[in-house]
Amino acid sequence: MLRLVVQRLLALVPLLFIVSVLTFSLTSLLPDDPADLIIGQWGTEQQFEMVRERLGLNEPLVPRYVHWLERALHGDLGTSFFNSVEVSDAVMQRLPVTLSLTAVSALIALLVGLAAGIAAALRPRSWTDRLATFGATIGQAIPNFWFGILLVAVFAVTLRWFPATGFTPLSSSPWEWLRSVTLPAIALGLASSAAIARQVRSAMVGVLQQDYIRAARAQGLSRRRVIFKHALTNALVPVVAVLSFQITVLLGGALIVEQVFAINGLGTLAITAVRRQDIPMIQGLVLVMVVLVVIVQLATDVVYGFLNPKARPS
Repeated sequence: MLRLVVQRLLALVPLLFIVSVLTFSLTSLLPDDPADLIIGQWGTEQQFEMVRERLGLNEPLVPRYVHWLERALHGDLGTSFFNSVEVSDAVMQRLPVTLSLTAVSALIALLVGLAAGIAAALRPRSWTDRLATFGATIGQAIPNFWFGILLVAVFAVTLRWFPATGFTPLSSSPWEWLRSVTLPAIALGLASSAAIARQVRSAMVGVLQQDYIRAARAQGLSRRRVIFKHALTNALVPVVAVLSFQITVLLGGALIVEQVFAINGLGTLAITAVRRQDIPMIQGLVLVMVVLVVIVQLATDVVYGFLNPKARPS
């Protein structure tokens, strides 16, 4: 397992290099000049040239990339074009917000998906199965931002159970943090729970028909032990891959849901950077998101190896 972790970490180096080259190249093709956005339409030509010189935009693309890469290797992702804030500081300040929202959403998706999938698999072709399948279809069809607005209208505005907007850090108040993250996490995790429920149901139906499950039942083992110790453990092997993909989807979806609930996470930072064409901020955010996705994939490989010994590297 250690060999697998080392291989994945080594593969991260060329991946980040390729992503940095593509991101740097694509951001250079943006139609508007950041200097125009900073100065405005009433700026003089001298001011325009001074800003371009200060931002390093007068240099050719390759020297600019080499200079940026040298600083990035030392942990310096540059400075925002618009507020002189260090990109690494801005990202690290917003990162815990997005990660906590994604983590709670993944937990909700996993719990709801497992419960619905197991209930449907234990009674195939029953009303429970049909209801779970119908709910999974609806869950995957509803956009998370629309569902978030519906949750705010019902549980925040009408019932006043949860705050409509904002985010409270866990360190400030665990209870207020839970209240502030509940609605966006439910809105974000709905579609993922539906996808997990479908996979759990399919995997469990196949496992419950295996000979070793029949043998376990014939030995007099309790129904709960057969389901949760023997059947569910083997059914989780393909579910891990689905969960890994859904976590990456949640990371991307969090950027949109944060706008609905006015949460200052990476989503707000990314959208602001794109609107302003803040090139250093965009490049830093892309690299951080790639690292997060690779970490999720690495954790998936490790968990998959524990559940399925055949998948472990020799």
